[in-house]
Amino acid sequence: MKTLVIVTHPNIEASNWNKSWVEELKKHDDITIHELYKAYPDENIDVSREQQLIEAHDRIIFQYPLYWYSTPPLLKKWFDSVLLYGWAYGPDATKTTGKEIGVAISTYGTKESYQATGSNGFTLEEILSPIQALARFISATYLPHFSLNDTSDVTEERLVQSSIDYVQHIKTVKPQ
Repeated sequence: MKTLVIVTHPNIEASNWNKSWVEELKKHDDITIHELYKAYPDENIDVSREQQLIEAHDRIIFQYPLYWYSTPPLLKKWFDSVLLYGWAYGPDATKTTGKEIGVAISTYGTKESYQATGSNGFTLEEILSPIQALARFISATYLPHFSLNDTSDVTEERLVQSSIDYVQHIKTVKPQ
């Protein structure tokens, strides 16, 4: 299975977690890493290139920090620009049919804060429901997400283990 990880972090060099995840992913030849903010610093997305990347992979993972309970702005723009009628959805659209889509997300808040009774009032599953709906709309299969909470708690041991766990998740996650 060919996996594409679309990394969307506005300042990845300042991110211990997302940067560590990318470094671990680079060790695996069967995973393609595509960093949107590095590819498009001017935010002018090459739609044809992006569609070719999607077509060439079976599994697409969107990796990003939770950003105001949503995706970073460039990823939203990517969805709007790349997932077009007639290509990703519509009566004759088949390019994303059968693809697997997942999310790898980092949050500043603790795991407990992302519960109905927590300070955020919503679970990560609820917050990620727009991505699940997107997957369904383009005839893809949504995969259970990978998350790392409480990113303020950075230890070398936790950083290493999280990166290993992330790669393991990408390679073994199954649709629910």
